[in-house]
Amino acid sequence: MRKKYLVLTLALVLALAVALTGCGSGSSSSNAAGKTLIFGRGADTTSLDPATVTDGESFRVTQNIFDTLVSYDYSKQSTNVIPSLATSWAITNGGKTYTFKLRKGVKFQDGTDFNAQAVVYNFDRWMNGKASGKFAYFPSMFGGYKGDAGLVIQSVTAPDANTVVFNLTRPSAPFLKNLAMSPFAISSPAAIKKYGKNYGTTAAVGTGAYVFKSWKRNDTITLAKNKNYWKKGLPKLDTIVFKVIPDNSSRLNALKNGEIDLMDGVNPSDVSGLKGNSQLQVYSRPPMNVAYLGFNVTVKPFDNPKVRQALNMAVDKQGIIKAFYNGEGQAATNPMPPSLLGYDKSIKPYSYDLTAAKKLLAEAGYPNGFSTTLYTMSNPRDYMPEPQNVAQSIQSTFGKIGVKVNIVTVEWSSYIDKLMKGGIPMYLMGWIGDNGDPDNFLYTLLDKDSIGSNNLSFYSNDQLHNVLIAAQSQTNDAQRVALYNQAQVIIHNDAPWVPLVYAKPVLVGKSTITGYKPSPTGSEPLENVSIK
Repeated sequence: MRKKYLVLTLALVLALAVALTGCGSGSSSSNAAGKTLIFGRGADTTSLDPATVTDGESFRVTQNIFDTLVSYDYSKQSTNVIPSLATSWAITNGGKTYTFKLRKGVKFQDGTDFNAQAVVYNFDRWMNGKASGKFAYFPSMFGGYKGDAGLVIQSVTAPDANTVVFNLTRPSAPFLKNLAMSPFAISSPAAIKKYGKNYGTTAAVGTGAYVFKSWKRNDTITLAKNKNYWKKGLPKLDTIVFKVIPDNSSRLNALKNGEIDLMDGVNPSDVSGLKGNSQLQVYSRPPMNVAYLGFNVTVKPFDNPKVRQALNMAVDKQGIIKAFYNGEGQAATNPMPPSLLGYDKSIKPYSYDLTAAKKLLAEAGYPNGFSTTLYTMSNPRDYMPEPQNVAQSIQSTFGKIGVKVNIVTVEWSSYIDKLMKGGIPMYLMGWIGDNGDPDNFLYTLLDKDSIGSNNLSFYSNDQLHNVLIAAQSQTNDAQRVALYNQAQVIIHNDAPWVPLVYAKPVLVGKSTITGYKPSPTGSEPLENVSIK
């Protein structure tokens, strides 16, 4: 009898040990839940409907639930376009007609069919979204909503179940790259109709590698393997958990303690110490970003270009890079990074010159300066790991020319919405390119068509608009470069921003992770990722 009890006791001890081992890091590949990856990040998602958001924390998740018609070549960390839900396409009619052949046999995660009618439904939803105003990316990439003079898409039709035809009002050089962007992923029409205004909060249904399971606000979002995914043999993980840990240092400690498996937002000062740790691996995201200080040009005194130019001279970019980027970053001159087509190297940056700044302020009618408010996000971003400290640096140097700055910090999930509503005089922000095209920076962020969406400075210049539309409509790269050079000169002289830094984002994960390749767009599918 004692032997029997002893065996049972040992069995219970062993079972308990196995259970505890499975719970230790949350990423054990041998527990009942299968392989789980926990991704630590600095802020929560705002919505799981990709068409309604503009922030990377949302796209990081939706990228794994949904697919787009065409995709970027994530395996090569490139923004070159490759097939996805569309297997092929033909461009005719002088670049104004795109005909896509769709992948057959694909199902949405609710069991309904993916087909041409579903694509038409999604585009009709976005094109007719002017009244709701909630599809911010659509007008900033395609020129407006239905009825707007600038809308590039004239019609989207389905000649048969596996063919979609886009007729454009004019040629659009970035059109294919735009279609590959996360906000234009295809949702299940049945799910949109079923959940109505709750779509994106209680439900999100695409054709992607992972299925949405649960969302604990400001804590975790859990995705599970789509067992019917159209890419055979994928995904490799069974579960992904996106875990919010706002502080960079706390997130790194969680990684070292085995509480998470992968994280972004590594403090630049921590990078060198991580590279020698055999338990971890460091990843560099291909740089395609800009951090900036924006002015709302409709609010006095920022409606005066001389004031904006003066403030450009009163920001110590090199000091910011040294103090808060550990020297890893490049002082920004233009509103797009040097890696993109058409970057104008000939433009001279505003020098850090407080004397000249004060003189220009006097010429603008503010010899004694003025008082204003600077808004900043509470959470670190890839392009700005220490936003509060950057804000305080700007507050300090502006004070030296008589500009008194009050800093207001806003939590990330409501920050962009607050900026989009207007009325905020100055703000810190940044942009991680979506598609590798200069149009995605200059037109998306600073054209008058993007006011109310991604143009948070409410900046409007008709000359700039005409140049950017001409650049969109031109398919010859040399001519596009010349036009984008013109655009950057206009923006530089009008100074709606202070471009601050082109950052070099770093991520770190456990050494047991395989198949992870950071994308320059800031979000990437995790279908090929596994963990030992």
